[in-house]
Amino acid sequence: MDILAQIKNKVIVSVQAMPSEPLYKEECMIAMMQSVVKGGAAALRVAGVRDVINAKKLFKIPVIGITKPEVIPPNWREIVYITPTIKDAKDLIQAGADIVALDGTSRPRGENNLKQIIKFIKINKKLVMADVSTLQEGVAARLMGADIISTTLSGYTVESPETSDEPDFELLKGLVASVDCPGILEGRIWHPLQVDKAFEIGAHAVVIGSAITRPQLITKKFVNRGEKIVKNG
Repeated sequence: MDILAQIKNKVIVSVQAMPSEPLYKEECMIAMMQSVVKGGAAALRVAGVRDVINAKKLFKIPVIGITKPEVIPPNWREIVYITPTIKDAKDLIQAGADIVALDGTSRPRGENNLKQIIKFIKINKKLVMADVSTLQEGVAARLMGADIISTTLSGYTVESPETSDEPDFELLKGLVASVDCPGILEGRIWHPLQVDKAFEIGAHAVVIGSAITRPQLITKKFVNRGEKIVKNG
């Protein structure tokens, strides 16, 4: 079965932590991967060479790899920081990633443009997942050769300011209608009903991250909710 068929109508789990967070320790990330795979994750999305290598060594499911800086810069809405260069893509390919995910937005880049990075990944016979923030970016990334278009960056760029706590179902609808490759919903997914809605719209797969693998953010949502109730009490 090919990789796209393996993830069709499935849930992919993003297992990531920043180096400043307790769960970033290698044994913690491995335990988290094991937990979500046991729970039924059809694929993993992980950050960095270390975690790609471990995911490929431990599991027989597709692995989506990305690179990110150790510290997210304060101007993160304005810059490309997810797999920004050919070197980053090469590192992920050598580590064994089945799919290389990258920033597919229209924001300015450094030494390599988006078309060059996509071409390099395709030459190395790996799938390209373009994380976009608008429909126009998704269409452009597909024309450049991306195999999968994801809503990952909707709400996280200057071009797409966050206006809702909900996933960007409208962007997903646009991708399903306009792009002749799998469209994936990722970002701000917190409830199973949102997964149902994504598949009803026509998502090829759904990627869930924070709601499963970021305990500090999960805790914060409960704490903020409680404080709001008490304050309005």
